Amino acid sequence: MKLFVEGGGDSTALKSECREGFKTFITKAGITKRPRIVACGSRSDAYNDFCTALNNNEEALLLVDSEENVDASSQEGEDRTKWLPWKHLNQRKGDEWEKPKGSEDTDCHLMVQVMETWFLADRAALAAFFGNGFKQEKLPATERPIEGISKVDVYRALKVATADCRTKAQYGKGAHSFKILATLDPAKVTSASAWAARFVDTLKKKMG
Repeated sequence: MKLFVEGGGDSTALKSECREGFKTFITKAGITKRPRIVACGSRSDAYNDFCTALNNNEEALLLVDSEENVDASSQEGEDRTKWLPWKHLNQRKGDEWEKPKGSEDTDCHLMVQVMETWFLADRAALAAFFGNGFKQEKLPATERPIEGISKVDVYRALKVATADCRTKAQYGKGAHSFKILATLDPAKVTSASAWAARFVDTLKKKMG
């Protein structure tokens, strides 16, 4: 099984960090038999690499940002196996991806709205990572559902909360994102994010 992930840019070093970050997160979630993680860079590259794998008759999963709020019609009901991420990606301007032949909706997973959204579920990990100068009170209120916070607001909050940090400096996606991912408690993330829970649950079922 291959897991094609959005992230890592064009840098070999950053792609390595991306793989390690997701590997650690998945392992901490209790998945000891892990998929091969492929850091693809852009979201379009992740989609294209996923499609290529399917065409080669490989088992594959796709994990990308939703980039924006997921419409209620794509996540109806409590049975998350029946949610429709391909519908979201097909309708989203800028993606408009077709559901690949041979793919199911349970092969496609969304980080809602961006990977950094997961960070808001484990503020203790953020505080420990950034240390002195980190201002947790600058993050969105804890009672706000994290998946409803826009991509722009997530990035802005992280930058403001870390503006006075000295040991790690202000939040930078390339410098910090995958290192932070590796420190998160998956139980906190899956409790706060239904889409993250769907991703972890699917991996557990598919990996045995």
